[in-house]
Amino acid sequence: MAKRMTPSTGETKPKKKDLVQSIINFLNQNRQKQFNYKQIAAAVNVHGQEGRTVLVKVLDKLRDQDVILETSRGRYRINDRGLMLEGKFERRSNGKNFFVPDDDGNIIHIHERNSQHAMNGDRVRVQLLAKRKRTETEGVVVEVLERAKTRFVGTLDVEKHFAFLVMDSKILANDIFIPMEYLNGGKDGDKVVVEIIEWPEKANNPVGKVVDVLGKPGDNTTEMHAILAQYDLPYKYPEKVEKFAEFIPDTISEEEIAKREDFRGVFTMTIDPKDAKDFDDALSLKKISATSWEVGVHIADVTHYVKPGDIIDQEAEKRATSIYLVDRTIPMLPERLSNGVCSLRPKEEKLCYSVIFEMNNKAEVKKHRIVRTVIKSDVRLAYEEAQTVIETGKGDFSSEILTLNDLAKQLRERRFADGAINFERYEVKFNLDENGKPLGVFFKESKEANHLIEEFMLLANRTVAEAVGKVPKGKTAKTFVYRIHDVPDPEKLDTLNTFILRFGHKIKTGGTKVEVAKSINSLLDKVQGRPEENLVETIAIRSMSKAVYSTKNVGHYGLAFDYYTHFTSPIRRYPDMMVHRLLDKYLAEGGKSVNQAETEEECVHCSQMEQVAANAERDSVKYKQVEFMTDKLGKVYDAVISGITEWGIYAEINENKVEGMIPIRELDDDFYELDEKNYRLVGRRTKREYRLGQPITIQVTRANLERKQLDFTLA
Repeated sequence: MAKRMTPSTGETKPKKKDLVQSIINFLNQNRQKQFNYKQIAAAVNVHGQEGRTVLVKVLDKLRDQDVILETSRGRYRINDRGLMLEGKFERRSNGKNFFVPDDDGNIIHIHERNSQHAMNGDRVRVQLLAKRKRTETEGVVVEVLERAKTRFVGTLDVEKHFAFLVMDSKILANDIFIPMEYLNGGKDGDKVVVEIIEWPEKANNPVGKVVDVLGKPGDNTTEMHAILAQYDLPYKYPEKVEKFAEFIPDTISEEEIAKREDFRGVFTMTIDPKDAKDFDDALSLKKISATSWEVGVHIADVTHYVKPGDIIDQEAEKRATSIYLVDRTIPMLPERLSNGVCSLRPKEEKLCYSVIFEMNNKAEVKKHRIVRTVIKSDVRLAYEEAQTVIETGKGDFSSEILTLNDLAKQLRERRFADGAINFERYEVKFNLDENGKPLGVFFKESKEANHLIEEFMLLANRTVAEAVGKVPKGKTAKTFVYRIHDVPDPEKLDTLNTFILRFGHKIKTGGTKVEVAKSINSLLDKVQGRPEENLVETIAIRSMSKAVYSTKNVGHYGLAFDYYTHFTSPIRRYPDMMVHRLLDKYLAEGGKSVNQAETEEECVHCSQMEQVAANAERDSVKYKQVEFMTDKLGKVYDAVISGITEWGIYAEINENKVEGMIPIRELDDDFYELDEKNYRLVGRRTKREYRLGQPITIQVTRANLERKQLDFTLA
């Protein structure tokens, strides 16, 4: 490629014309792949800072001309699209609509008049419009292929001859029109669930019918049910499934006991949150010699009671997970099973699927076996009670608890030495009155008692995954359900490193997995107790991949395990039930491998439902935080900037971790522009800046419960 010398640095500066052709040639030769600018720089032989600056400008221009596609931030490939594309429609509350194509290319802007009544999340077919100079690529929806959502939550506005649903979330441009005959008992001001039944081509508003009346806005149960309904999650258990569960016997036959290892005479305990009722794991301890122990991890044998394809199984599969809102649990299994028959309650005989470990005093596993058992738990402890025993060394069963804690501490130390990452996040909890009104906020942190249980559950999950997945060289492992966590994207680690430099921290972004992980742990240790702690942890978590279920094992980066699964919570997670059944098939019966495609599909469903449940749980916390602040309007608090956007600043109050927003209109001393790369807003005239992590003082000005939103001003 022709180059010219740059006098000041001696670097060679590439000619733009030659560079354009080199980039196009390189991407054309690798049409199915995408590359970041560093990879492209190496491929087209561009070196030095000035050369790379030119390269970035050329890439931006080629992208704006639609010659290449920016598939994700800073990653490019050749544009080989036609004029028709399929993908997902995204509707924003600010009136801007986007189309995200399946081919991972640039997003397309869709004007409201060209949206063809598409709703948020719909799969659509889009035709690209001719591109005008210096404008974003636009398209028109030509067909809605699949509706993502047909049910919506909101408040009824009933007029004399018709009604409208005014929605809580602005994901539709228009309210839903409801004819009087479709009100289904709903009255003006009621919070309801409405299903869209049609959207006539020339009508501005979709037409819907009320399918459920939730109650009056502001009522705690109404609001919790509204959050669940908004995510299409169930808020009541089907009566026929509960009736079916009533016929499941809660007695254990001698014949069943005879098939199992009997642990009823071995010391066994459960440690759970103090308000838990679904105890799905227990630990047993037996001394073998002066230097060795037998530790049993006993898990509720749910699949003994729930058979594949029965109506309980079908309901559990659909739900995929229990949901834990601020004030209630929406169980995956009927209450008779989750809190009764399967729950490992003290002084009751229970059936378990267990992993039994023989360990020495150094917590090294000498032997293990995966077996069906019968247990009888001696004691049920809350985490706080177990923690008191650990801290004081006194109390009932202190010898057993201290022994298990000592072994767990060694397992934990070894795990971190192997490169596990220590993300210790606190949980926001509320003191609620009998009507669900929040009286106070507190933070739940993991202590040694939590770690004790966690380490043995991790060990059991890892051991089970290895039992199926770890096969001799040359052999193929049978299809299994793994919990996987991929390595972080190097670019995200670079972004994290750039961000934390402003606080005087840095991490390794290259080297071995263990080196990078230890560097992240060191960062997390250093920020403990500092103003930027929560912020750095949040950005660090965002730089990680998401943990999901899959039949394709890539290991679990965050835990530093090559093999990992979920075996220990079958009362509240469907993948654990799948794992129990696969263990039966492979280990007990020596069966053939199950169909991978079907199992993978199930894994994807469970991962998606887990994410939906997490969103609902987050919304319930947000609702309670806003409700907690409704009587604190006008109060002033110390806070830290937790988010920067073009429409304002997000700030988190230090004392209660409640987040609110300072709208950009409140910053009226200057015109502020977003510097996305440096996470800050900068005043055009004054150069005053507001940046992520900056301490500020705020005043609470508005609390909107409908939108779960708080507005602040700078104090």
